[in-house]
Amino acid sequence: MTKYTTPAPTTSAVLTLALALAGGSAMAATSAIAGPPAWVATWQASPQPIWGADFLFPVNVPPVLHNQTVRQVARISLGGQRLRIVLSNTYGSQPLTVGKATVAQPKQGGEVVAGSLRTVTFGGREGASIFPGASLVSDAVALPMPALAQVAVSLYLPNATPMSTFHWDGRQTGWIAPGDQSTTLALTQRDDAAIQSTTARPLLTGIQVETEQSARAVAVIGDSITDGATATLDKDSRWPDFLAARLAPHGVAVVNAGISGARLLSDGMGVNALARLDRDVLGQPGVRSVIVMLGINDISWPGTAFAREARRPTLDDLTAGYRQLVEQAHSHGVRVIGTTLTPFEGALPGTPLDNYYRPDKDALRRQVNDWIRHSGVFDAVIDFDAVLRDPLHPARIAARYDSGDHLHPGDEGNRAMAEAVDLAALLPGLDTSRGDVVPKIPRER
Repeated sequence: MTKYTTPAPTTSAVLTLALALAGGSAMAATSAIAGPPAWVATWQASPQPIWGADFLFPVNVPPVLHNQTVRQVARISLGGQRLRIVLSNTYGSQPLTVGKATVAQPKQGGEVVAGSLRTVTFGGREGASIFPGASLVSDAVALPMPALAQVAVSLYLPNATPMSTFHWDGRQTGWIAPGDQSTTLALTQRDDAAIQSTTARPLLTGIQVETEQSARAVAVIGDSITDGATATLDKDSRWPDFLAARLAPHGVAVVNAGISGARLLSDGMGVNALARLDRDVLGQPGVRSVIVMLGINDISWPGTAFAREARRPTLDDLTAGYRQLVEQAHSHGVRVIGTTLTPFEGALPGTPLDNYYRPDKDALRRQVNDWIRHSGVFDAVIDFDAVLRDPLHPARIAARYDSGDHLHPGDEGNRAMAEAVDLAALLPGLDTSRGDVVPKIPRER
């Protein structure tokens, strides 16, 4: 059984209790704090730097986009009457020009719904520049969207635009079309220039919605298990997606700050967790709690093709990193929920990373898990190891939850992880009497 530990009430929990005693309803006291309309993060794709051609994985985007339109689809968690998008040039060395941007309700195959298309402006203008190392937040767009709806975002890039900032594993099909097709309902080939598909996410890093009251958000910072590496493409079946479906009825958003290959202490396919905590978690509007699922790549990358000469961190190294992350989050009033690291015996067979698992690495994982469960450093603990492991062979993921690579859970495993989250431990005082809904996953045949 999954266990949670909850320490003394935090400041936010005391405030919640005070609001309830003052006569406010449980929902008003927990899911929203009364006040004027406010913005909350409802979707995220953490930015990563583009890597070189000598890395193990292809980047899945052209090195330069020029006179092309990128159309991406994202499923938001909370809805609202207005939204705005966030673009990023975090790892760029020169300004990038966005010639035009639109949002719309998507249909199949890159098409959007007629009548739903809206032009996005930046400071009242259709075009904008994103400076090196910076992000760009759009003006508000009147496009009412319910919770768990999909949004299509189209960006026209008129100039030569080097791809330096992206999110590698979007688990969603996007399209790169020739010319300015930002206002086109169905993307078309032009002058023998084909439409390309991609599962990466160039430039688009966030969507925010305006809510009638100040809503709360939960961020999940993690690695490929959180990013959804083996979740079914285009089905929104990562474990944070299922968690978002559970929390939406309670007026709580979920943003996924997972990066495949992410580590707690070291850079990899993205910067280390402590370096990106402000950007990906603490700087996201409305975030009140963060779930931390990191450490397995710190343990297992050293000695593999990813990091042949790297030193494996010690238990003290890892626990110091967790402590620092918790301290920084607490300094911003954000509650921190730790998770145990899941089983991975036999991980990634038949790949260049087939030495990702070793018994001594698993011994360190079990030591880390013991510390996470019993240290009291976290505000609460989710025991994902207990959720996913095979009871008869606890070093392995149970077959019904295994994607097949013995490291990442499949869709059923992702759903089990989301169902194991105690919402009251995640956000103390949350009224869970209304229940929640987790979409069913079609069983594999």
